[in-house]
Amino acid sequence: MSRQTEVDQLNPVTRCISKDHTLNKWYCVAKTTVVTITSGLPGGNRNNNGTFNNIGKNGYWWSSTENNTNNAWNRNLNYNNGNVNRNNNNKKNGFSVRCLRDLTKKALGRQPRALFYNMQFELFGHIDYQQLTEELFSAYFDCRKNKRNTLNALKFEKHLEQNVFKLIDDIYKGNYQLGRSIAFIVNKPVKREIFAADFRDRVVHHWLINKLNPLFKNLFIQDSYACRVGKGTHYGVNRAAAFIKACSENYTKDCYILKLDIQGFFIHINRNLLFTMLEKFIHHFYTQVDKALVLAITQKIIFNQPTQNCIIKGNKKDWDGLPKNKSLFHSPPNCGLPIGNLTSQVFANFYMHQFDAFIKKELGLKYYGRYVDDFVIVHPDKDYLKSLTLELSDFLLSTLQLTLHPKKIYLQHYSKGVKFLGTVIKPNRIYIANRTKGNFYSAIEKQNKIIRDHKATKEDKAAFLSSMNSYLGIMKHYKSYKLRKRMIFKRLSGYWFNHVYLSGGLAKFVLKVRPVKKNQRNANITYTQAGV
Repeated sequence: MSRQTEVDQLNPVTRCISKDHTLNKWYCVAKTTVVTITSGLPGGNRNNNGTFNNIGKNGYWWSSTENNTNNAWNRNLNYNNGNVNRNNNNKKNGFSVRCLRDLTKKALGRQPRALFYNMQFELFGHIDYQQLTEELFSAYFDCRKNKRNTLNALKFEKHLEQNVFKLIDDIYKGNYQLGRSIAFIVNKPVKREIFAADFRDRVVHHWLINKLNPLFKNLFIQDSYACRVGKGTHYGVNRAAAFIKACSENYTKDCYILKLDIQGFFIHINRNLLFTMLEKFIHHFYTQVDKALVLAITQKIIFNQPTQNCIIKGNKKDWDGLPKNKSLFHSPPNCGLPIGNLTSQVFANFYMHQFDAFIKKELGLKYYGRYVDDFVIVHPDKDYLKSLTLELSDFLLSTLQLTLHPKKIYLQHYSKGVKFLGTVIKPNRIYIANRTKGNFYSAIEKQNKIIRDHKATKEDKAAFLSSMNSYLGIMKHYKSYKLRKRMIFKRLSGYWFNHVYLSGGLAKFVLKVRPVKKNQRNANITYTQAGV
């Protein structure tokens, strides 16, 4: 080898951060300007007379650099104290060698700062195969919720055990590779580009988030609402309404609402910066023995390029009218997370935690809440909020390389109300936003067209319940009874009431179950007794 290896660029002594005493393995990370040492087995050494020493105690690795004609430089990892020592020894001695990956900027292309973890996970520490099996089956059941009838899920479930055990073996042996994503456009509630990962990869996403979520739960502030158990949009809306009420002292004093939005948020998340933050967090807080595996999978997911070799669903013209700053196909170099993946939502929350901490701890703002890239701040001083906008913009740009949307800065007295998460929040009442009303109207018209065109099939009825109840489920939380009554009884075709009825005070449609006629029931019994 002509290139000086990473070993020779280390300081004389580098501390191992962890050891597995049970398996006599090390997990050492010694960052240099180029590359990283990761792990080693204490294989001992062979003397030039053929005898072996220190097996199970020390590890010895040759470098590619000579000291003189007879000697070469080597590294010694000491099991007892975790130190890494630099020595030179006679070339006739027998030491181990390591295959190293070139992490220079030229070799890495668009990922010059990424730390690449060796995917031979057995070198990093003990991984319990049975535990991994249980975790991945649990992740599968989490993943299939509300997705069981999709083509990808059905295909995976057809050979469930075979597919899951193949996935387990791939991960355990370090052979796991992400599959192709499906790219498509949705137009409701707004036009967005979606990348749907292969179902197999979504199982891995759930596995990883199940591992990290307990740590994130302790990290995130209370008023970060997206993709968290017990939070969500309704919680965020109610918290924002409570902020206004508290700051105005029950609507008796003036206060003002600042609402801001980040421009092209998911598309401009810097992947190098995100992984550096996650790597540091996992090293510090994650204590399970599969830490290296978690880091390696995290890295694979973050640096995956879903635009390469993706499957386009629909027509390429569907992308017409979508701003370039909302498409991964036009993202800045080494930036962007795909909308549609669980990991993207959770990692985006983690990425913004620095911003949350800056507002809550450094600025000391009490009335602040954020849902993904939409956030509100309530304060009694309007001038302070004006000056705050520039300070927040500077922090986002310098720390997270993000930009406030210049056309989505809203600052008004609380009496004017504020649009937040599909609602309009006003004193003592919360309404549904006009966009949600318009989408509900469009959904009703779509169902009317179906019932006028043909007799509703079983699939049509299931689609009707799914669509209508999704809107009613949102609207029932807010001041919308009269709106729901007007839209349903004036806009919805009466033919649908032959198949469904309303329940819970206009809160839900329920499918009618038609009783089986007595003659038909007797006929069915006769057929059964006859063995037909």
